[in-house]
Amino acid sequence: MTVASAPQPSGPFTVGDRVQLTGPKGRLHTITLEPGKVFHSHKGGIAHDDLIGLPDGSVVVNQAGIEYLALRPLLADFVMSMPRGAAIVYPKDAAQILAQADIFPGASVVEAGVGSGALSLWLLRAIGAGGRLMSFERREEFADVARGNVQTYFGHVPENWSITAGDLAHTLPEVAPEASVDRVVLDMLAPWETLDAVSTALKPGGVLLCYVATATQLSRVAEAIRATGGYTNPASSETMVRGWHVEGLAVRPDHRMVAHTGFLITARRLAPGVLLPDLKRRASKSDFSDEDVEAWTPGALGERVVSDKALRKRVREAGTAAELAQRRGSDDG
Repeated sequence: MTVASAPQPSGPFTVGDRVQLTGPKGRLHTITLEPGKVFHSHKGGIAHDDLIGLPDGSVVVNQAGIEYLALRPLLADFVMSMPRGAAIVYPKDAAQILAQADIFPGASVVEAGVGSGALSLWLLRAIGAGGRLMSFERREEFADVARGNVQTYFGHVPENWSITAGDLAHTLPEVAPEASVDRVVLDMLAPWETLDAVSTALKPGGVLLCYVATATQLSRVAEAIRATGGYTNPASSETMVRGWHVEGLAVRPDHRMVAHTGFLITARRLAPGVLLPDLKRRASKSDFSDEDVEAWTPGALGERVVSDKALRKRVREAGTAAELAQRRGSDDG
């Protein structure tokens, strides 16, 4: 059985390895090593043969005498540079999702929607060979991009991963039996529409995590989770990352930071028939009208649309990268 296994994490560079080259101004170039090939830039070329056999973290000099640092790209590097059909879950949020949803080796995980496959890669690596990832995506074009990116990273499409095209609310019961799923991660415009199906599939004690972009979505999904009566009180957060400039005595925050990208909201599934004890809550505007609900619909939220032309290009890019990765795996075998 072919399951997810990360690329070679250490050791000398070999044929088929992805190598990240960093130039003197910090510009990054990622290449896949092939005998006889040359990486060309306006500053000169670097023969792939000069890299093959070097240890990770080496410095190589191009034909013009310019030095480049050569490292294997981290998963965070890969997801930031891979072809995108839809917006990706950024590494800062992926890290929090793995922690807050308590993704563990061997877990059975449902993910919707898959987008470009960035979060799928993090989840596959976290659940390991003994786990199972069931991804759901409404648009087949996005699913194609995700398959290509996952195949490019792992060198194959893992057999413990599936992508189902269609609406999660209708397709999840066909894929996951009742009370069979450990974790559910929803990255979609209207996660509250899927709660019935998710609640049926999730094991008692299992974790539901929703990743939403706006405060109105956050409010709506929180109240919908409470209204089911089948979950613990939901907890919400957002993650902001601020880098620091540290050079000698010049120690200060960076001028730019990675601020809001989305909200995370988590809750745990209660056992059947269990009622959550009442919690003291401050008076607040917890009620909403039909007009408020209308403002929270996916249409009003303004789903970001990728043009068909751009999407076709990204599908081709992901497919080409996947073919190279598959060829590399065949050569290695």
